Amino acid sequence: MAIEARPLVEITKEALKVLNKEMGIVDTVRFINQFTTGYGDYTQDREQLFKDLTLDDIISAVKKKQTPPRN
Repeated sequence: MAIEARPLVEITKEALKVLNKEMGIVDTVRFINQFTTGYGDYTQDREQLFKDLTLDDIISAVKKKQTPPRN
């Protein structure tokens, strides 16, 4: 007995309907967005952005932005 595969577009539409019904539109969009690949060339952008910084410079900047834990 062979099972015929449904078209992916049909499965996607059904999944979006279920997610929207169960979680709401905002959480559905947030969930779906975690699977998008984005755009651009991060490697090229990163090299341009950090070309004049050392690793120590970057670590220092991150530490300055961190907030101390609250007691």
